[in-house]
Amino acid sequence: MRAVVQRVRDCSVSVDGQVKGRIETGLLVYLGVGRNDSQKDAASLCDKIVNLRIFTDPQGKMNLSVRDTGGGMLVVSQFTLYGDAREGRRPSYTEAADPGSARILYDHALALLAGSGVPVASGEFQALMEVTYTNIGPVTILLDSEKKF
Repeated sequence: MRAVVQRVRDCSVSVDGQVKGRIETGLLVYLGVGRNDSQKDAASLCDKIVNLRIFTDPQGKMNLSVRDTGGGMLVVSQFTLYGDAREGRRPSYTEAADPGSARILYDHALALLAGSGVPVASGEFQALMEVTYTNIGPVTILLDSEKKF
């Protein structure tokens, strides 16, 4: 699994003009599922996200997690995280999971994140979504369950 994690405020996701999820402060998580991913991948990546220390402590150091700050998470499915544009100009998505398998692991990840005690909102799987947010810092972290980056 892959995730792009951003420290944000005023974050929302809409489908057809209707807000599907919103948080005030916390993490925007774009989550992609690979074709070889398992529940083990979801568990390790979700644990990393919940405990990622990218919020500032009273001394100004990035030393706190979203759980420590009482923030929330907005999770948006994004198969394009598996886009491979190394050859040609049109990305290949052969490493992305098929929609059926991806939905199962995406829903599993949402349940794991919600079970962590952090408030979780989400977009709509396989929908054309509009995401609005303010990236604070900016802080953007790339995560991969296979530790490719």
